[in-house]
Amino acid sequence: MSSASALRAPVPHATPAPAREQVLRPEVNEAHVRFIGLGKTYPGQAHPALHGIDLNIRRGEIFGIIGRSGAGKSSLLRTINRLEQPSEGRVLIDQVDIAPFDEDRLVSLRRRIGMIFQHFNLMSAKTVWQNVELPLKVAGVAKAERQRKVRELLELVGLEQKHHVYPAQLSGGQKQRVGIARALVHDPQILLCDEATSALDPETTASILDLLRDINRRLGLTIVLITHEMAVIRDICQRVVVLERGEVVEQGEVWQVFGAPRHEVTRTLLAPLQTKLPAALQANLRAQPVSQDAAVLLRLQLVGEPELSALFTDLGGRVRLLQGGVETIGEHALGQLVLAVRGSALGAHQLLERARRWAADVEVLGYVD
Repeated sequence: MSSASALRAPVPHATPAPAREQVLRPEVNEAHVRFIGLGKTYPGQAHPALHGIDLNIRRGEIFGIIGRSGAGKSSLLRTINRLEQPSEGRVLIDQVDIAPFDEDRLVSLRRRIGMIFQHFNLMSAKTVWQNVELPLKVAGVAKAERQRKVRELLELVGLEQKHHVYPAQLSGGQKQRVGIARALVHDPQILLCDEATSALDPETTASILDLLRDINRRLGLTIVLITHEMAVIRDICQRVVVLERGEVVEQGEVWQVFGAPRHEVTRTLLAPLQTKLPAALQANLRAQPVSQDAAVLLRLQLVGEPELSALFTDLGGRVRLLQGGVETIGEHALGQLVLAVRGSALGAHQLLERARRWAADVEVLGYVD
């Protein structure tokens, strides 16, 4: 039986979604990976690492899992290739429950699911070529086929000129490229990324994300990545789930979650991406107005590109733009403005209500004279 057929072959307890559910929820048909009521409790721990996880990951998408340390990101990721056995619930790959898989079927499954790691996991005594070739040798692939495959993959990741060097001679980004090539040797359908850019500098991170995006487009892989960096999610993912204490607190299209975060954890994770107020302005900021002419400072999170002149007119008074910017996420424009509104006939609460006509999220930062 081939590895592909082993992955898709029916198993005694496989329970595909009922026909009615597939009609009512068409995303079930599109799910490459599906979690149903997933839970994981480790021995000796009072609180479960995962609880009640229900998610669908679509075929061919780049899906992000984010959360603070200890949120359960790694535990969830590792249930996809059964490196972690759930305590309850199910994980379905191509609508097949992988829980009953014996050792042989797990080997076949794991060859169809590549994985790259934060610290590269390369063998220091082997060259770049040998590191990539090793999984093929273990699988008993013929030498000619191994050579063809390694050559193609090193070209794909841009390391064809480094095939003879050892990991100690490589930069962090080059080591991760070796890790990516090694993860692709068995032509996987799914690629798992476990904090794959956390050990890299920003410029190298950008190059690795470009490579992953190119691999997703050219090979049609489903990529699932975990990270604590919201900037990584913004730059590469189509959809994201936010975990806190092992539970899903928010999920959706990246542009929607970034544009209008609903949960406090999400807002906290997004805070580093927000531009800070200048120190001089921050020093003069007050929680309450100290004079009748004090300006109200508003921060607006925008989805789309509003007409600023109309927004300013709607707020009344004299409006100054103190900070602002617009970026595009998933073909959607998202912006953030910090406005000082002085002399408006509207109070702070009324200004909030008026600004919400234009913005997905608004807050009063304070008052300045």
